[in-house]
Amino acid sequence: MTPRLFELMLWAAGATVLISAVSILIGLAIGFLVCAARVSRTRWLSTPAAVFVSFFRGVPLLVQLLLIYNLLPGFGLYVPSVVAAIAGLSLCTAAYQAENLRGGFMSVPKGLLEAADMVGLSPWQQMRRIRAPIALRLTLPALINEAILILKASSLISVVGVVELTRMAQNLAASTYRPLLFYSVAGGLYLVINWLVAGGGSLAERMLKKERA
Repeated sequence: MTPRLFELMLWAAGATVLISAVSILIGLAIGFLVCAARVSRTRWLSTPAAVFVSFFRGVPLLVQLLLIYNLLPGFGLYVPSVVAAIAGLSLCTAAYQAENLRGGFMSVPKGLLEAADMVGLSPWQQMRRIRAPIALRLTLPALINEAILILKASSLISVVGVVELTRMAQNLAASTYRPLLFYSVAGGLYLVINWLVAGGGSLAERMLKKERA
């Protein structure tokens, strides 16, 4: 493999990381909102949130990407392929992250919330100081695992015309007739990226445990 071709693979790996990171962050923000709606006692909030989670967890990501990519032009919204890809990844991961966060919020000890009520903390203060930190700490391993899954699932966004790591490997393999080489390099790059994400998650867990201690 020439340096130029390896640079193209690295560029594609960077595109994969960037698109995945943006999608994960947007998905986390949406996931918080969906989680809040899911745990709400107001039915007109909890029901749509439950439908959202059921749809984006039940429909394959590939189908979601194709739906979004082909549906938006029908409403007069012609967006770049990368925007459609990020939208699909974000909505998909939001559904999973919402359920992870819901499990974390439901695991917050009721005694802590009762004590917060007794000292006069407002619901917002309870959320910021007690519920959200504890829920994030409890769900951090699941959120890191979801980030790794999205990184790997990002290989599907090539179906909407985005050139990421897998598509770059396909293009170079087809033009050089060396599929084993480029798919092996792509696999190695995915492995390194996911290893770094897992390592960062483990480091964050240790820091949270140290801070808690």
